[in-house]
Amino acid sequence: MTIAGVTFNPIAGVLLIPAIAAALLALLPAYRVTARLNVLATALTFTCAVSLLFSRPQPNAYLLLDDLNGTFIVLTTFVGFTTSIFSASYISHELDVGRLTPPFVRFYHAMYQVLMFAMNLALVANNIGLMWVAIELATLTTVLMVGIYRTHEALEAAWKYFILGSVGIALALFGTILVYMAARPVVGEGLDAMVWSVLVARASAFDPALLDVAFVFLLLGYGTKVGLAPLHAWLPDAHAEGPTPISAVLSGLLLNVALYALLRFKMLMAANAGALAPGPLMVTLGLLSLVFAAFMLYRRRDIKRLFAYSSIEHMGIITFAFGMGGPLANFAGLLHMTMHSLTKSAIFFAVGHVAQVKGTQRIADMGGLTETHPVLGWGLILGVVAIAGLPPLGIFMSEFLVVSSTFARAPLLALILVFGILVGLAALFLRLNGIAFGEPKGPTGKVEASYVPMFAHLTIVLVAGVYMPPALVAWFQNVAGLLG
Repeated sequence: MTIAGVTFNPIAGVLLIPAIAAALLALLPAYRVTARLNVLATALTFTCAVSLLFSRPQPNAYLLLDDLNGTFIVLTTFVGFTTSIFSASYISHELDVGRLTPPFVRFYHAMYQVLMFAMNLALVANNIGLMWVAIELATLTTVLMVGIYRTHEALEAAWKYFILGSVGIALALFGTILVYMAARPVVGEGLDAMVWSVLVARASAFDPALLDVAFVFLLLGYGTKVGLAPLHAWLPDAHAEGPTPISAVLSGLLLNVALYALLRFKMLMAANAGALAPGPLMVTLGLLSLVFAAFMLYRRRDIKRLFAYSSIEHMGIITFAFGMGGPLANFAGLLHMTMHSLTKSAIFFAVGHVAQVKGTQRIADMGGLTETHPVLGWGLILGVVAIAGLPPLGIFMSEFLVVSSTFARAPLLALILVFGILVGLAALFLRLNGIAFGEPKGPTGKVEASYVPMFAHLTIVLVAGVYMPPALVAWFQNVAGLLG
């Protein structure tokens, strides 16, 4: 891209803007200035990501942009931008009530940009080692942010996240090393044996036995980051004890980044005729996560834990869709991932407002939200209706495509899939009834924060359920074809 005679690389923009912003935010003491700078930085990063749709730089040994990661990078930067807007008012309230102090707020905003940098780097990395480093950086950053309140529960959640995340990332590292070992006899030693575009072009000649072992480690390692059962134990605690904007980023973005890494290696496996088919493993973990999380929803008493398990449920559906493979299932998986990111982050925006108004996250201490805060209450209802997969919202369409494609190929699996979806739907509405309706409970103070991010997401999800632009459909179809 050339602006005023100067060539500008948008990929550099999505990396350098958050990196520079993080350094500035670590130095600036004033809350209002840092909150606005945080929003400005994410807005500029999103602008650069959108420009990548029109100007695609040539790949090199470290950075790559194609249709697959283009989907992820636009979604990630958009949700990062809207979350920063929600975050500004949310963190202001935490500062006013004394849950955070100015030094911690400065730390929070700096870490937010580091997290955006790490996720963006993981998505555009052409080097599988660099991608691993970026995901590890994102993990460590979110560990620090989960424990920012410094309560016993927050520190315990951060510690659990650190331990389980470290185990997962270590398994992913071992799998990455095994991929390098499989590539070395064919590609040769050095950087080329770590470059994904080189690997996928030469993968047919790799030792399939080494690739099989590597994918098992990669699935377990990155599957931990995706939050797939039984590797999910860190996720509910991290959501419940960290700041709500981080819950929105975790559910809406970071889980997707780990899934993206899995999809890259799935494409590598598919390019080798003798290697293990990754689909059945992903289908099994996806169904297990869906059914397990659907039943666990009935036992949640904390509103943020409730929607944390909902994230596990939906990541299970997405993993299942990609495991089934084929043009329709892959298209459905991409659509569901996009709709889930937008919807779940919107729900966490609503949950953040509710928790601040009520002064608690306990579902039993909430009630009558549609009466005391009608805009917030009906916004939360719309979010739950969307995430439950009811028409005409976008998740209904993606779930319908997943189920219909599965019925055509594996009816028994489709029955399990539908069972899990229906169990989760009933649990969500059971809990929603106690929050939104009935006798008002708890404080009834005014919500100071903006509802714009929440309703912006829900509007997109509603429109997508009714109409998708042909260009977007063609884009998703092309990516679905790449995934095999």
